Amino acid sequence: MSPAIRTVLGDIPPEELGTCDAHDHLFIGSLTLPGQELDDVEAALAELNAFGALGGSAVVQWTPWGMGPRAEELPGLSRRSGVHVISATGLHQARHYDPDDLESVRDGLAELFVHELTSAPVKAGLVKVAGSYHRLDDHARHVMTAAAEAHHTTDAPIGVHLEAGTAAMDVLDFLCGSHGVAPRRVILGHLHRFPDARIHRQAAEAGAFLAFDGPSRVHHGTDWRLLDSLAALADTGHINQVLLGGDTVTPTARSTADGPGMPFLLSGLRPRIESELGPDIASAIFTENPARAFAARWR
Repeated sequence: MSPAIRTVLGDIPPEELGTCDAHDHLFIGSLTLPGQELDDVEAALAELNAFGALGGSAVVQWTPWGMGPRAEELPGLSRRSGVHVISATGLHQARHYDPDDLESVRDGLAELFVHELTSAPVKAGLVKVAGSYHRLDDHARHVMTAAAEAHHTTDAPIGVHLEAGTAAMDVLDFLCGSHGVAPRRVILGHLHRFPDARIHRQAAEAGAFLAFDGPSRVHHGTDWRLLDSLAALADTGHINQVLLGGDTVTPTARSTADGPGMPFLLSGLRPRIESELGPDIASAIFTENPARAFAARWR
């Protein structure tokens, strides 16, 4: 079976994905951000259109189960904008949910993930999980165990929220060492928030994809080190494992409001990468690497 990327409009060959925002959100809501939900369909369309106008052709929404992904809206947005959209299943940290909601799915997580990947009206193309700060708590281990089972059933990639960019190697030890997930099927997110070049290199040497995402987060103080992190990975031969995403999670972070949003990846970051690291590296990060990271031999 040939690899394919599972979009909300169906499976496509990897070479059709194009320029990709590898981690972002069109819709999301959390108990930790009351009143700051992304839930406006027309605002989501405007953001997609702005990204597409700069040559963007794909966005991966990492919003998991229970956080308002509004999967039913994604096919229409993809058609109207002409931008491929990949949706996610999975579960975030426990603090983002009502405890009763978590309890209702706790004993059937793997089955839930497989259903959303293979049988839901709008199929997901990614399982999203989350670590805790510098460790894996019991909730993370439970969710990651279910994600590994769903991966082995479907071959879906697993995207990981690393809290403040930490615990990358703990995640790989657990998913890959304990549960047999191939490292190349794991995407480690938020690594720029903990800009330790040694950890980045170790994760890359293990075989995982490394996602640097979130330049829309004005309260993070490490964005100025992003180019240094990318250059270090290029120098050690790991640039083909690097992804970039916007990770827009509040209305004010969108380009149509006060933030750089999705378009900044192409209007701000890509020109700098092309100038400082070269156009081939930019092409790898934005086009070639996502085509491999999100492809699966779906079962």
